[in-house]
Amino acid sequence: MTPITEVEGRRLTLTNLEKVIHPATGTTKGEIVHYYAVTAEAILPHLKDRPVSFLRYPDGPDGQVFFTKNPPPGTPDWVRTAPVPRSEDPKARQVVVDDLPSLVWAANLVVEFHTPQWRAGRPAVADRMVFDLDPGAPAGVAECCEVALWLRDRLARDGLDAYAKTSGSKGLHLAVPLEPTPSEQVSAYAKSLAVEGEAALPKLVLHRMARALRPGKVFVDHSQNAAAKTTATPYTLRARTEPAVSAPVTWEEVEEGRADGAGLALGLSDIAPRLERYGDLFAPLDDGDRAGHLP
Repeated sequence: MTPITEVEGRRLTLTNLEKVIHPATGTTKGEIVHYYAVTAEAILPHLKDRPVSFLRYPDGPDGQVFFTKNPPPGTPDWVRTAPVPRSEDPKARQVVVDDLPSLVWAANLVVEFHTPQWRAGRPAVADRMVFDLDPGAPAGVAECCEVALWLRDRLARDGLDAYAKTSGSKGLHLAVPLEPTPSEQVSAYAKSLAVEGEAALPKLVLHRMARALRPGKVFVDHSQNAAAKTTATPYTLRARTEPAVSAPVTWEEVEEGRADGAGLALGLSDIAPRLERYGDLFAPLDDGDRAGHLP
């Protein structure tokens, strides 16, 4: 029998809750839905008012994995959508996950959440800047920590605050709260810092994705600041063998991670204790008083 539950007055049909999604840990779909329900207070501010793209993996990371921007078939009429015109579809709309019922509904689809740096109603006007630090083997998280600390200090010289999170894969993400700024300007500034980083740390940093140059270095991906791009939302689970999470970390943890990256692989079971201990380390991104101005 398919369970039906009520969340804040909305009736939801939940399916296949015993299905194992992450085989290495035996994590079920029901545990995934529960994870999002109990972390809702932390994740919802980072989803609120942002058109969401879904990376769906309903049969686990070894099954079919596909990216979708359009509202999935069967999306309830009470789930908010917002217009996000695209060249191939001027009338396109995307889901906006603003509340707990919408979050639980989306979690039942088994998804990664990806969001742009701008909010619905102000497309291409960013209130966040991001850097995706992607290591090329044999470089790893330790090298990403070194680059993250350089970027943090360089941003601080321009009066900008940076916050770090794990990517949920093999690297780190940095996020910077901004006064609303055209995405083109943010992209240009982010690229300039990536180029500067390569000049300052030539044996460690790349600002281009060129595969031949990647081994042993960290690619500072500045491109996710483009208006059309998205980044893994804070606290989203990732489509990995284990239920890894793209989770905020402290700068002390990043400093310690320079040794070997230990402690910077966070999973589903780690998040509730961390929220109890730290609260939402990314909360300052939604604090207007922390928003910086690009030089």
